[in-house]
Formats: sequence, structure tokens, C-alpha cells
Amino acid sequence: MGRYRAGMETRSRIIEATRDLLAEVGIDGTTIKAICQRAGILPGSFYNLFTSKEEALVTVVRQAIAAVDPDKDGEGTDTIDDLVEAWVEFVEGQPELARIYLQIAVTGNGSDRHLAGRLLRHHHYRIERFADAIARGDASLSEAEAHERAQHLIATLNGFLVTKLLEPGFDLASRARAQVTAGAPTPR
Repeated sequence: MGRYRAGMETRSRIIEATRDLLAEVGIDGTTIKAICQRAGILPGSFYNLFTSKEEALVTVVRQAIAAVDPDKDGEGTDTIDDLVEAWVEFVEGQPELARIYLQIAVTGNGSDRHLAGRLLRHHHYRIERFADAIARGDASLSEAEAHERAQHLIATLNGFLVTKLLEPGFDLASRARAQVTAGAPTPR
């Protein structure tokens, strides 16, 4: 039991060090060496818990996303409005982490199969959460239609994130909220 607790404490120190470094020096300054120094551990301890810096970064981002989850217990009570509001809260409240997540998803997962799989599973999970909320909000939709709308909405939100990163003045919140009321095309 003591080894498990020590491992969890080390993992927590790594995550805290990663979060702090990201806030202070950004993704480029957040190196494994810097993480280990900040956490007060040796690199071997880092690699016992994480396969790469990117995996530690994704863990920090996932925790930030979970912190704004409107249905933390997975009871299926969230609406599509709730999910979009949580997404807006994450992106606007933690723009550096949103940028890092997008950067890793786009460029940093090709060489790490474990990380790529983790990102893909998270993406599919988001689509399912959005599809379930869409279906609960409109019982006339088939499962396939709700899934298609969820894919369109998430693709649009991700596009808005890119736009926000390129144009800091872009009104992401209003545009995201408008997409909920606009809906997405229903496949025919």
C-alpha cells in the first residue's frame, strides 16, 4: 500500500509541476528535465508513470476539462447547452491548455501510439457525450443523426478554437452558443 501511495504522490507532484511550468514558461519551456526538477524527482520516476512529456501535458489538460464537466458523475443529465458552455469555459478560462491540447492532437501524437490512442478515445468519448445530449434534446432524431450532428458541432467548435488562437478578439463564446441553436445538417 505504501508503494502505491508513494507512486500517487509522485504522479501528483509531476502533474502539479507540469501545470505550473505550463503557466510560467509555456509548452516549449516545459521539458521533462524541468518537470523532474520542479517535482523533485529523478527522470526514471517520471518514466515509470508517463511515457512522454506529451502524456503528462494531456493529463493536465484532461484534468482541466474534467473540472468544468457539467455531468461529472456520468448520469446523462447534461444538455448540449451545458456541454458547449463547459467547452467555452475551458477554452476561455484556460486558453494555454486549450492551445496545448490542440497542438498535441494535431502535431504531437504521430510518434506515440499510446498517446494517439488516448487522444482518439477522448475524441470519440466527446462525440458520444454530445450525441447523447443532442438525442435527449430532440427525440425525433435517430441515433445516427444525433451522432452526425455531434460530429459537425465538435468540428465547428474545434475550428472556432483555431480561429480564437489566430485572432484573439474572436468572440468564441457567442459563436459557439449560436451553433447550438443553429444545429447541424441532418444527413439524408
